[in-house]
Amino acid sequence: MPGKKPIPLPSPLTDEFWRGTKEGKLMLPNCNACGKVHWYPRYICPHCHSMDLSWVEGSGEGTIHTFAVQYRAFGGWAEEAPFVTAFIDLKEGDRMATVLRGVDPRKPEEIKIGAKVVRHSGYITFQMAEVTIDQKLFGEILSRIKRLRYPAV
Repeated sequence: MPGKKPIPLPSPLTDEFWRGTKEGKLMLPNCNACGKVHWYPRYICPHCHSMDLSWVEGSGEGTIHTFAVQYRAFGGWAEEAPFVTAFIDLKEGDRMATVLRGVDPRKPEEIKIGAKVVRHSGYITFQMAEVTIDQKLFGEILSRIKRLRYPAV
């Protein structure tokens, strides 16, 4: 039900990423000073603090770092619960959060940490056997995370 979920608005910082998704590419921020890729987009390299950044096309390959079954959700996500979210270690060296598609959230034992994922087809999707990662949905999750408020300690 993507139509019911909030879609992040492109900004000057994320424009290149969203343009890439329309072309079926996974675009990643890259530091020209230290050569490291980082995710999420930002104005300063988190590795060396350089502001000399560009965008590179990611290979679309990675491995599942961890995952969780989401039994409760709100808004447009409520209709899809339960579903599986995951962190993917990208071949390029950073980690990205996403929603796993093509898995049964009622059978998490079938999802393996370290399993390889690769870009599949169309607008950024990835596949591991029958596991796919939907980049459009990843963007929706990221926008929700940014709006979270944590209580003061």
